[in-house]
Amino acid sequence: MLNLNKETPMSDRDPLALEFVQFAVECGVLRFGEFKTKAGRMSPYFFNAGLFDDGAKLGRLAEFYAQRLLASGIEFDMVFGPAYKGIPLGAAVAIELARRGRNVPFAYNRKEAKDHGEGGTLVGAPLKGRVLVIDDVMSAGTAARESIAIIQAAGATPHAVCIALDRQEKATENGQDVPYSAVQYVRKQLGLQVCAIAKLGDLMQYLAARNASGSDADHQRVLAYRERYGVDEGDA
Repeated sequence: MLNLNKETPMSDRDPLALEFVQFAVECGVLRFGEFKTKAGRMSPYFFNAGLFDDGAKLGRLAEFYAQRLLASGIEFDMVFGPAYKGIPLGAAVAIELARRGRNVPFAYNRKEAKDHGEGGTLVGAPLKGRVLVIDDVMSAGTAARESIAIIQAAGATPHAVCIALDRQEKATENGQDVPYSAVQYVRKQLGLQVCAIAKLGDLMQYLAARNASGSDADHQRVLAYRERYGVDEGDA
């Protein structure tokens, strides 16, 4: 783990988040360069949870999710993994929660309804009670709205979402930037609790620690991106 810059107040540090950021960088999941986002922005970093691509990485990732969830105080009765990336994430988290003594049911959806066997679009435990959605990132809140519709249609309560990384940047509506993030939208407009293993602010702390010489180009590019597209972290 990198030693944090002395300029970072101790009260602002989140050891779990910083450890996760370093883990994601070492796994090649969090990369720096130039990447086009769904909103059409050129981002200096990209997070691809699909690259947690072996048992050891996925198991460690599940540990991060479980630690954040159990520390958050969020109450839930079952875990839901939305297709497609949410399926292995949700399954891994359910396994890790059980290993830690919190055994809960798990379900996921198919993109296309199955017309044979048991049929339908849902697989696993019946959706009921307060449902926790596990996903990787939240870009526009579209996936969250889809999960909410599925959960409500089954007669259950969409209660919370846990993601790996909160980009803490402005969402877009009809191609225009809005002054709130997707996470803020899901919290305030859709009424779900949201927790994230790490946020853009944690990524900035990681880069600041790496930027001891003051010449880290990635740090400067991410800082400029945050200044242009970032939301108020106090509300994120």
